[in-house]
Amino acid sequence: MARRRWHVPGRGNRGLSVTPADAWLDAAEATVSLGARELCCLLNGNTSGFARAADALKRAGGVSVCPEKLREVVEAEGRRVLEAKESAALLPGWAACDCKVKTPRGREVSRVYLGADGFMAPLVTDAEKRARRKKVVAARRRRPLSRPKLPPLRGRRRGADQRYKEFKAVLFYDQDLGRRLVSVTRGDGAEAGRVMRRDAAQVGFAAADERVGNIDGGPWILNQIRRRSMPMTAVGLDFYHLAENVHRCSRLTFGEADATGLDWTARTLHAAKHRGHAALSRRLSDWRGRWRSAAKRKEADRLMNYVSDRREMIDYPRFLANGWRIGSGPTESQCRVVPARVKGPGKRWDADNAEAVMALEAVHQSHQWRPYWTTCAPNND
Repeated sequence: MARRRWHVPGRGNRGLSVTPADAWLDAAEATVSLGARELCCLLNGNTSGFARAADALKRAGGVSVCPEKLREVVEAEGRRVLEAKESAALLPGWAACDCKVKTPRGREVSRVYLGADGFMAPLVTDAEKRARRKKVVAARRRRPLSRPKLPPLRGRRRGADQRYKEFKAVLFYDQDLGRRLVSVTRGDGAEAGRVMRRDAAQVGFAAADERVGNIDGGPWILNQIRRRSMPMTAVGLDFYHLAENVHRCSRLTFGEADATGLDWTARTLHAAKHRGHAALSRRLSDWRGRWRSAAKRKEADRLMNYVSDRREMIDYPRFLANGWRIGSGPTESQCRVVPARVKGPGKRWDADNAEAVMALEAVHQSHQWRPYWTTCAPNND
């Protein structure tokens, strides 16, 4: 609805025309409907910025919203998602007992995987916030006195102490990846552990016949699994991360693309995959003894310590015999997909806003988008 307003220059707010219906119309226009909120969040997740999302919203739905308003709507909805997950108002549409799979021996069991990892996201530093505030204040001072007086600036929020901070993702999933529950937090390892325990209760993780962890070997993940008393059947080291460390060591000792080094790498990884930690450890010990260079021995010691610290997780023969995954690909994938919207050239976020935007993507990846908008979101109107 369009209407005309009049303003007398030099009289500030007193020079504005007054129409009794304005207050009602302003209140109506300030309300964003449920459908518009969903469109804002949906289109925002598929664009690189709020301006493009606002343009897409206008073209797709005929709804005109400025980028700043769209940002407020999206971030507020993300915070509601976090609250809904925390209060158990938004639950996964599956349970561990639904994750049936046949073992190599033909027995049917329920199997759920646990994964967790950290990833970096760009934040606005406190120095950047101070610089932005100075520019806004300078622009306000240059504003002609004849124009209406602007409302006072809100208090400046303190920025981050670093340009990038680690966020953490927790993932529960079944063998075929048809069922997933993804959560994200800006908290530390202890907070990620709490989220891990919360989500485990929501999917009935303890009731699964097989509860398998696939992690990249980060100490904080294993520490939280133990601290939260997660009822694990087994926890394995992601085979890709082991291979990555073996390849690195091969390059630094044999040299780049050395045929002998490539053969050694293939045989070493084969021993780890099919004979386990004991065979891998013996092979590394024999291999270390051949080097006389201090630098090469140091690199060999690094790899041996890496393997020794994770010896309980290097049990690939058992994993393969039971048909368990030996890679953390699903978790690595979520650590790329969930923060995709907040990453990119020139993007900077407050930590809580970044977490809120990522929470919306986590809901989408968990197949909870429709349940949220049909059950939880209407209660926020």
